[in-house]
Amino acid sequence: MDVVGPGAPGVAEVWPIDLVRSAFPMLARMVRGNRLAYLDSAATGLKPQVVLDAVSEYYRHVSANVARGVHTPSQEATERFEEVRAAAAAFLGADAGEIVFTAGTTASINLIAQTIGRQRLAAGDEILVSELEHHSNLVPWQLVAESTHAVIRAIPVDDHGDLDLEWLIRHRSKRTRIIAVCHVSNVLGTINPIRRVADLAHEVGAICVVDGAQGAPHLPVDVEALGCDFYALSVHKLFGPTGLGVLYGRRALLEAMPPWQGGGGMIARVSIARSTYAPPPARFEAGTPPIAEVYGLGAALEHIGGWDWSGLAQHEHQLVVQARSALTSVPGVTVFGPPKEHAGALTFVVDGVHPHDVGTALDAGGVCVRAGHHCAQPLMARLGVTATVRASFAPYSTVDDVAALVAGVERARQVFGQ
Repeated sequence: MDVVGPGAPGVAEVWPIDLVRSAFPMLARMVRGNRLAYLDSAATGLKPQVVLDAVSEYYRHVSANVARGVHTPSQEATERFEEVRAAAAAFLGADAGEIVFTAGTTASINLIAQTIGRQRLAAGDEILVSELEHHSNLVPWQLVAESTHAVIRAIPVDDHGDLDLEWLIRHRSKRTRIIAVCHVSNVLGTINPIRRVADLAHEVGAICVVDGAQGAPHLPVDVEALGCDFYALSVHKLFGPTGLGVLYGRRALLEAMPPWQGGGGMIARVSIARSTYAPPPARFEAGTPPIAEVYGLGAALEHIGGWDWSGLAQHEHQLVVQARSALTSVPGVTVFGPPKEHAGALTFVVDGVHPHDVGTALDAGGVCVRAGHHCAQPLMARLGVTATVRASFAPYSTVDDVAALVAGVERARQVFGQ
């Protein structure tokens, strides 16, 4: 199967791929004697050298806790910690006081569900999610719905993977308290119209929560332009360390929310009988935070801050289109979608071959993909499958990766096909 090569029109011109790739040391690795083709960035992004250096720098030369320390290393760590908070705020178009550091998107959505969710929900109230959602933007709402006797309803998607906005318009009501959707689907790459969803939520007095784990690595994010009330992202998908998330919350909502976890750092005054709490964001950051990871986030934000995001979007779009076209031409391959607007990922199945076997065949050629239900079982049910193969793209992905993907799929048909 012929796949467009490195000289394809527009590919080299819109994105300096060699320069970008040179920053990521893992791309020099060989897997089973093959050049690494890393197409699993939706699961976790690779890390540029500057991120590795920043984490090492913290542990080697600072290694102190933040806040309250009067010694020099602690003051240095605290200053850098808050500098990175401000940088994260700038990245999202927010104010530093609206940025909470968490353990990741999952932790952020649990925080929202267990605070403002409990405040706003009563028996019979509604939480609207979409059929596209990752379990991280579904299970936390199920937990709070069970305790408040609220009802969860799903916004359908059409056969291309696009959100059914007409359904949302018809079925939202004054009982709708929360609408929680992903910015970008982790399976189909669907880009949801967040501004429209947020406006529809606000018209009935609901809040709009956005799972931005897949959006932030691919799209410029301006939370004010999006109109959402909360936006959560995972740093490890944004080419930074694992174990760290960034949660944007509208200031007035954060100030009205109770703490979720108790401990040091989130209090104003403590007695044996009761405590009073610090203002946001400290109110939601109990205990020692992931300081080294925040150093890494700072380096990641500085690194990607120089990228041409328009060129990046074009580069990734071309790769997805090329991969879709090439895979569709392979007999027995079904590629789902495409949505009207998409970013970063595509998913497919091969007739007669289990997705895990496809993934094994791809690994034999050094190609990293994800096979399974992708923590999106409701979407799998909507697609009529139990599992798929997902290839996900990033700034360092190339047309050679696409060629290796297609060759591996053809090899899977030969080895495992009936």
